[in-house]
Amino acid sequence: MKKSVVITYNDYALSAVIAEQLKEKLIRAEFAVHHHFVGDEALIFTIGGDGSFIKTIHDFNFPSIPIVGINTGHLGFFQEILPEQLDLFIENYQKQNYTLQEILPLQATVYIADKRFIIKSLNEIVLRSYLGKTVHLNLSINGNFIQCFGGDGLIISSSAGSTAYNYSAGGSIVDPSINTLQITPLAPLNTNAYRSFTSSIISSSTSDIIVSPEEQYRNYISIIVDGVQKHYNDFKEIVVTTHTDPIRVIRMDNYEFWNKVTNKFL
Repeated sequence: MKKSVVITYNDYALSAVIAEQLKEKLIRAEFAVHHHFVGDEALIFTIGGDGSFIKTIHDFNFPSIPIVGINTGHLGFFQEILPEQLDLFIENYQKQNYTLQEILPLQATVYIADKRFIIKSLNEIVLRSYLGKTVHLNLSINGNFIQCFGGDGLIISSSAGSTAYNYSAGGSIVDPSINTLQITPLAPLNTNAYRSFTSSIISSSTSDIIVSPEEQYRNYISIIVDGVQKHYNDFKEIVVTTHTDPIRVIRMDNYEFWNKVTNKFL
């Protein structure tokens, strides 16, 4: 029986060209190729940059099926394969010369008015005012009150997301083999009147990070999930932890996280 794969790609012309080339090569290698999710796929290809990778994860509702990225973007931190490596990848995949990197995404329970709902995120969940003003957020970890934070907002990131917005905001880079939750302040207030933590807090991946705005800010909070922003009225609380079901990313045998960090960031 032919193995089924699905190919997704962004709107760039180059990505469409690579998608067609990949499809032809996979068909010659006796794969069944789809451009939408059928349900029996053994592998997901996503072509583009890191944004395309993250969009595919969300579009497929955080699938358990292994995923591999082909980089036609700029940074390509999640993306593993270059366009000129298609034949090499197919050969290695068929010979099972690869490893699976398991990434634990974030899961949050959001309480709005008298409702609640669940959101998931690969990189980070950000809480800030949609008006661009200072907010005051009560922060607790595992039921222990930490402080009433004052500033532009808070980033809560996964280990995999430590190299994204978290890093740009001055947070620490964490090896994704170490499952953590990281809380990074955005423009914290630090005056005689207000004292807010100014560097990241790192806790275990099993922690519950609980954030609730002071009463006067409940109608001004935006939640930004992997770069997608939504504004909510009567926002009461969010509880963030890690999801137990990992995302499985295919890595070549020569993949090494810190080598990629050095090449991409440092």
